[in-house]
Amino acid sequence: MAPELAVRRPRDEAEYRAALALRHDVFCTEQGVSEGDEIDDRDAEALHVVAVRGGRVIGTCRMLVEGGLGKLGRMAVERGSRRGGIGARLLDEAEAAAGAAGARRVILAAQVEAEPFYASHGYYTVGGHFMDAGIEHVRMEKALR
Repeated sequence: MAPELAVRRPRDEAEYRAALALRHDVFCTEQGVSEGDEIDDRDAEALHVVAVRGGRVIGTCRMLVEGGLGKLGRMAVERGSRRGGIGARLLDEAEAAAGAAGARRVILAAQVEAEPFYASHGYYTVGGHFMDAGIEHVRMEKALR
């Protein structure tokens, strides 16, 4: 039986660093995104969410909240753990954190292949496709309750 999955804010600096390392693995190593495009100066102000199983961070995302708007980004789940509901759990927790911080709406730039995932969680597409870090994306948004 697999260890239980915990989805929450990072408990300490080690979990936060593990989330950054996972993002590097997924975006830079796996997808070929440059470190310059992956790393920015907004992590310090973001609300981070991690998925932890067996003491290991296997998923992460961040939410920037400004005014009544949340901006979801940097959603990453390790390759061997995808398609198991972890992304949905991360999304739920990030939306709850954004709502608690005053956001009434969430926007994101989804990789086009992830558009159906976000649509299934209530996001709708706004505008056409665009390139970001060499990957085709689409803007999406959702009103929070």
